[in-house]
Amino acid sequence: MTDAVSLTNERNQMFRDLFSGKTPKRVPVSNPATQDFAIQYAGLDLVESQWDLTKLEPVYDKFCQDFKTDTYPGGSIRIPSHYQLLGSTPIIMSSSGFMQHPEVVGLLAEEYDQFIASPYDCIIETILPRLYTEFNGQPGKVAMALAKAMRAHSDDMAYLGTIRAKMNAKYGFATMGAALTEAPFDFMADFLRSFKGISGDVRRYPDKVSAACEAVLPLMVKKGTLPNPSMLGYTFIPLHMAPYLRDKDFAALYWPTFKKLIETLAEMGQTVQLFVENDWMRYLDYLYELPENTIMRFEYGDPKLVKEKLGNKHIISGFYPITLLQTGTKQQCVDKAKELLDILAPGGRYWWQADKSIINLEANGPVVENLKAVLEYVYENGVY
Repeated sequence: MTDAVSLTNERNQMFRDLFSGKTPKRVPVSNPATQDFAIQYAGLDLVESQWDLTKLEPVYDKFCQDFKTDTYPGGSIRIPSHYQLLGSTPIIMSSSGFMQHPEVVGLLAEEYDQFIASPYDCIIETILPRLYTEFNGQPGKVAMALAKAMRAHSDDMAYLGTIRAKMNAKYGFATMGAALTEAPFDFMADFLRSFKGISGDVRRYPDKVSAACEAVLPLMVKKGTLPNPSMLGYTFIPLHMAPYLRDKDFAALYWPTFKKLIETLAEMGQTVQLFVENDWMRYLDYLYELPENTIMRFEYGDPKLVKEKLGNKHIISGFYPITLLQTGTKQQCVDKAKELLDILAPGGRYWWQADKSIINLEANGPVVENLKAVLEYVYENGVY
C-alpha cells in the first residue's frame, strides 16, 4: 500500500468517526484558502487562470504540497465560462478576477402567487430569462446557449475533477463528496427577491413568503442530495438571512422549512454541514433541535457557549478568525488556534476550519506564513 493510499484511508476513517459521533484519533484539519488564493500564491493571473484551466494543475500541486490539510483544498464552484455564455447577471467576474454575486431580483413581488403555484415552472419560464440574458429570444437560440453553457460547465468540472484525482493520489486527502443547497428562505432572498426585497416582503406579505418557502422546499432537497448518500459525503448549506431577521420572523418564516430540509436530508442518510454565517448566538436552542451530528461551521459568536450548548450533540467547526492571519504575528495566530483547540476539542465532535474562506492573497502580507504555521500546529497538536 502506498503512503498516499494509507493516508487517504486514515483520513477517511477520521471523518467517518467524526460524522458518526465517535472521537477520531486527532482533530481533522481543512485549509480555508480557496482556488483564488491558490492561483495568486502560485504567482499567476487570476482572470487568465480561470479562463484557461490547463494552468491549474501545477497551481494545485504547489498548494497541496505547501499547506497541511486533511481535505482537498482550494475548490471552486464558480468558473466563469458557463456564466458568461448564459449572459449571467447574478454571478459575474469582477475586473480583478473574483467571481461576485450582485444584488439581483429574479422574482417580482406581484409574481409570488405564480411561484407558489409552481416553483419549477416559474423559475424556468420567468426567473431564468430575467437573470440570464441568453435565455431571452427564440427557442432555438435559447437551446443553443444552454447547450454551449452546459458543455463548458461539464468540461470545466471534468478537468478540475481530473486534477483533484491526481492530487488525492499524490497527497492522500480524504475522499469526500459534497452537494450544495440553500435554506428555502435564503434561496428566496439570494436569487429571487434580493436582500432588500425579501426584507420588505417579511413585513408586507409574510404569508406569501412562508408559502413560497414551503413550495420551493422539495427543489432544495433535490439540489442537496448526493447521487449516493454516504457517511463520507455531505450537503453544504451556507446560511445567510437569519441574523438579519427579528426573532418572531425567524421562528415563523425561516426555521420551519430550514428544519424540514435538514431533517429530510438526514433521513436519507446524508450528513449536513452548515456554514453558520454572521452571529447566530440567539438561535442556539433552535440549532440544538437539528438531527444529531449536524456539522456547524460558525463565523462569529462565543465558542465556549456553543461548545456548552451544542457540543454534546453536534459537530462544531469554524470560529478561527482569518483576519488574524493578516494582522497578527505568527505566535498570536498559533496561540489563537491553541485557544480554540482547548475550548472545542475536549470530548470530540470538533473539526478545525476557519471562520470563513480566504480568497485574496495580500501582496507582501503575512497571511501565507501565518496560515502555514496554524495548519501545521493544529495538524501536529490537535488531540481531543
